[in-house]
Amino acid sequence: MTDFLSIRGVRHAYATEAGPLPVLDGLDLSVPEGRFCAVVGPSGCGKSTLTRLVAGLMRPDEGEVWLDGAKVTSPRKSVGMAFQNPVLLEWRTILDNVILPLEIVDPGMSRRNRVARAEALLDMVGLSGFEDKRPSELSGGMRQRASLCRSIVHKPSVLIMDEPFGALDAFTREDLWQTMRSLKAAEPFTAVLITHDLRESVFLGDQVVVLSGRPARTQHVLDVDLPEDRDIDTLYTPEAGEMLHTLREEIRIAQGRGTEAA
Repeated sequence: MTDFLSIRGVRHAYATEAGPLPVLDGLDLSVPEGRFCAVVGPSGCGKSTLTRLVAGLMRPDEGEVWLDGAKVTSPRKSVGMAFQNPVLLEWRTILDNVILPLEIVDPGMSRRNRVARAEALLDMVGLSGFEDKRPSELSGGMRQRASLCRSIVHKPSVLIMDEPFGALDAFTREDLWQTMRSLKAAEPFTAVLITHDLRESVFLGDQVVVLSGRPARTQHVLDVDLPEDRDIDTLYTPEAGEMLHTLREEIRIAQGRGTEAA
């Protein structure tokens, strides 16, 4: 498969009163088109910085980020983003929150077509009938479902997710994992997921990338050889257990690497 997302020798540091704080050190990462890449690593190793670089919200000090054959130097409309906080606008209904990216990306699209697209996604995630509700009228899990719909309503070529399920309870989180897999099957896209949850990385990912301690490099890449139609019970199979064991060991090693491992 051709690499759709390519990160080549990326170095980045933040300016602090004590001097430069390196967070990424020669990071290399390749994600083929249509693949779901989960990224794990010690806390503070630069995972969120990586998402900003891929989204074009910031530029690396050294190295390059390429997406769909073009160098990333600024924000791109073809990127969708989902965060831990759904960041829904309280003065807009759920439906109008979901169609917001279409208003920005494709202002010429008719209201009817925007609504049809959003309603189809909301139905897919079990929110049909809640289109006219305000965010405050929905549970945390429902708001996150709406946020996921908003992140892919404009059919992005790549979806970047920074801990989108981290604030949810365990049962809601697992339910949303399955929702995410259903969305991915129905709406093919390339995805990069930042997570601290190893079970989440194995359940959702086609590949899991382990970053070293700060300043981060790519330490290990695990190909997830599990059925496409996996459910939560898949995580309790010997195959999944072996993968989780490998990832735990790699994280343990990563915590002992780097100049400031977390």
